[in-house]
Amino acid sequence: MAKDQSLYFSLRCGCYILLFLSFFSSFLFLNWSYFSVDCTCHAGGIESPLVKNKQQLNLLTFPSAWNLLNFPSQSPLKLLKIALFVKKWPNRDHAGGLERHASTLHLALAERGHELHVFTSSFTNLTSTTKKLHFHLSKPTNAGYLDQSTVWKQFLHENSTAKPFDVIHTESVGLMHTRSRNLTNLAVSWHGIAYESIHSDIIQQLSRDSEAGPTSILTERVVKVVEEIRFFQRYAHHVATSDHVGDVLKRIYMLPQKRVHIILNGVDEEIFKPEVSKGEDLKLKFGIKESEPLILGIAGRLVKDKGHPLIFEALRQIFDENSTFRNSVIVLVAGDGPWGARYKELGSNIRVLGPLDQNQLASFYNVIDIFVNPTLRAQGLDHTLLEAMLVGKALMATKLASITGSVIVSQDIGYAFSPTVEELKKALYEVWRDGRVVLKQKGELGRKRALRLFTATKMAGAYERLFLCIADKEKGNEEYCTYNHN
Repeated sequence: MAKDQSLYFSLRCGCYILLFLSFFSSFLFLNWSYFSVDCTCHAGGIESPLVKNKQQLNLLTFPSAWNLLNFPSQSPLKLLKIALFVKKWPNRDHAGGLERHASTLHLALAERGHELHVFTSSFTNLTSTTKKLHFHLSKPTNAGYLDQSTVWKQFLHENSTAKPFDVIHTESVGLMHTRSRNLTNLAVSWHGIAYESIHSDIIQQLSRDSEAGPTSILTERVVKVVEEIRFFQRYAHHVATSDHVGDVLKRIYMLPQKRVHIILNGVDEEIFKPEVSKGEDLKLKFGIKESEPLILGIAGRLVKDKGHPLIFEALRQIFDENSTFRNSVIVLVAGDGPWGARYKELGSNIRVLGPLDQNQLASFYNVIDIFVNPTLRAQGLDHTLLEAMLVGKALMATKLASITGSVIVSQDIGYAFSPTVEELKKALYEVWRDGRVVLKQKGELGRKRALRLFTATKMAGAYERLFLCIADKEKGNEEYCTYNHN
């Protein structure tokens, strides 16, 4: 008996070790690709070799991001009835990544003529007025999730009408796997999975005092990964919002390629675009002169896991050791959270703006020379990076797989740093030495890439085609699942 238990624990430990080795191989590959990639194939004329060499391809087995493909901009001949499950429908100007994705995407689909039914929380701030958007509200659980019993009854009632749903879409686990397993026309979008979080956990562990000893978080995370591998099989189609997650879902979570589709996040290109005049009022309000040589921008939730203690300490040390740097740089901080007050301790060249709505954020991006995102959360594809990129700003962010695999794919676009104070300081000094002219060049290259991949129009077009393909396949057709490259 003792021998059997020993063998069991040895096998279990072996599985954990293999999972960690697999994680690190993926991480090292993505970091290698970041430093070796030639930007000419990323910044402007981005095209997958699979698209170049084939006149026709099966979209369900297309291994790269659908954003690389060109879908019709006009509304399709076939309009769909779509069910959406999302924990919370946001105020469009103040939303987290998942909620922002839900509103941007489904408002665009409704504007293209599709009928959207949103199953969401009754505490939602409803601001949408389009006739094609219908809300089915319910009281959330104490934990803040959708009450699965209630939303399922609402769904079945609407689905039993004369026109049933063509496609069902759930943002993360808005609809739990216990309800999804028999729905062949369902797609789930993942904005963070447990496997990604292992990198964040390693970073947090390394930042702890070595004398504090290890925590159980890494072991718990591996258990969570195994749980996800099991229940992810119960969703028919999976949408990865970054290239890295697409690879993980196929390779680590062992999902068939025909059920995993990469569609990168997109943001509203009509709001986030270069408009120098937009930033003038902001400059005037905060006393920023044209002669200021460099303006760094930070935006988002000002909390620990977004990396604010890291950049706070890096800036504090640089300001103490280099008065020239301190006197020639301004840092604008947009957002709310406990670190807003701390930033003010660094002196008058740190300007804390507070939370901004989308139009104010667009002005913010137009003022800065480079956008800095020090996040320690390796989950999803951060919208703030895409917003700044569309405005034409150089980027600087943590070396996390989704960021270096999909956004800062080259040093010609921006700067990536390892999440330590010393490495962040080196990156900040490099930005300072490069100066505004170099940063402008990087921003222009980044905008070309963003226009090709990260607009709301590109995202909505890709999702629309996926939904049309799923609905088509349910009826035994393949027309919308075939891509013709001219």
